[in-house]
Amino acid sequence: MQWRALVLGLVLLRLGLHGVLWLVFGLGPSMGFYQRFPLSFGFQRLRGPDGPESPASGPAGRPGTPGGPSGPSWLQPQVPGAAAGRRRAPRRPGPDVCGPGHWGYVLGGRSRGRDEYEKRYSGAFPPQLRAQMRDLARGMFVFGYDNYMAHAFPEDELNPIHCRGRGPDRGDPLSIPGTQGLFLILPLCLHSTSSNLNINDVLGNYSLTLVDALDTLAIMGNSSEFQKAVKLVINTVSFDKDSTVQVFEATIRVLGSLLSAHRIITDSKQPFGDMTIKDYDNELLHMAHDLAVRLLPAFENTRTGIPYPRVNLKTGVPPDSNNETCTAGAGSLLVEFGILSRLLGDSTFEWVARRAVKALWNLRSNDTGLLGNVVNIQTGHWVGKQSGLGAGLDSFYEYLLKSYILFGEKEDLEMFNAVYKSIQNYLRRGREACNEGEGDPPLYVNVNMFSGQLMNTWIDSLQAFFPGLQVLIGDVEDAICLHAFYYAIWKRYGALPERYNWQLQAPDVLFYPLRPELVESTYLLYQDKVNWPVPTFGQ
Repeated sequence: MQWRALVLGLVLLRLGLHGVLWLVFGLGPSMGFYQRFPLSFGFQRLRGPDGPESPASGPAGRPGTPGGPSGPSWLQPQVPGAAAGRRRAPRRPGPDVCGPGHWGYVLGGRSRGRDEYEKRYSGAFPPQLRAQMRDLARGMFVFGYDNYMAHAFPEDELNPIHCRGRGPDRGDPLSIPGTQGLFLILPLCLHSTSSNLNINDVLGNYSLTLVDALDTLAIMGNSSEFQKAVKLVINTVSFDKDSTVQVFEATIRVLGSLLSAHRIITDSKQPFGDMTIKDYDNELLHMAHDLAVRLLPAFENTRTGIPYPRVNLKTGVPPDSNNETCTAGAGSLLVEFGILSRLLGDSTFEWVARRAVKALWNLRSNDTGLLGNVVNIQTGHWVGKQSGLGAGLDSFYEYLLKSYILFGEKEDLEMFNAVYKSIQNYLRRGREACNEGEGDPPLYVNVNMFSGQLMNTWIDSLQAFFPGLQVLIGDVEDAICLHAFYYAIWKRYGALPERYNWQLQAPDVLFYPLRPELVESTYLLYQDKVNWPVPTFGQ
């Protein structure tokens, strides 16, 4: 495969500023994760894989007792009131890894080596530039947040074209003006002929943008607005709504935001300044508990233990609910559900999330060790047999590793190591080393989960999370190489395409929905002080 014309675009930022802020300006403490990095953010150091065995979790367990959750002290209940597959040993890359020669090849021979920005910012940002970019990012966030509050609150989000708020469309779920065609960006688990389902899956009539922005306000250091927004959420947001939402989206955006803000308020170290709130009585934690209870019906009445993709917050699983879900949607709930269980001392939530992960894991191919992207939750039959790093599978891998990092459960790391080995054996194409040897630079493709045979010649932008995951496990050289592929696309077109055909050297899907995956990978490489133009891309 000749990568001559890498193409247009898309990359991220739901957490966009969030990610850019952390990446470019170091506005907070170190967020290194694996054993090679100190885990800060006010969290206590987690056990390594060779530490004491963690007690198993069951639905009735309690921390510190058999069958109860384990983990750092901040995950305990509130007082009332690594190597895998073909991967070499982790090592820090030399200065020539993915250097100018590699760039010239990736860009179709059109690169003339490091451009002026790369030469100027091959190291850390100068302090003056960091301050300028920090202020720019803060201004972008303030502009968006203030306009949401002025023109959209209490609805879920601001429609920027019409400058008014938008929530779920109960009257006509098949169309919302100005959103036709957006269904193309949906993960493969969101099966529907509705061009509007992606809006209704996310919007639940619970002031989504305000809830989602809480932790960003804290990271920005805006304590007064953070405290004001928290009180506004406590006083105005309710989940007792006749809203059908996607379990995955509600978990990562709403449940995760509530838990993050709760932790920021109660963190004794207060890394972002004084974000404490007078008379705060764990209200955000109680709201998170309420939401999670409303999501639990999705895990009931499934023969496999894999949850339904959607649930009505008032009535439970809709009668006409789809029995098909994607691996990522069903298998990426463990971080938020696990944190909630450990904070509450009720392992029910972590237990159902782990049961779903194990059910998916047990359905993997015996021959390749790979999983498909769409599964029937009643029969366990793989409806989608494509295995890749992108839509339908991406966050499943991510949550295996990050759950281990957070909770220290060896089983999570063992599953990740096994699937990482299968990914290297069946999905990775190209030469062994990034910048050495014959053949094309490495690329991860989409294959049949049972045979490992190539299924198509496209990749999608969600795959850009993978270099960051490789940094976390210490596979830095491969992370740089894969990141260079996405950076080359961004550098040429100013964005990433939602889907790019590497054989035709052209985009298959042409838009850019501001995804955060590439920003996170860039940030993690930057934190690892990789000696190549990561700061340039961050700018």
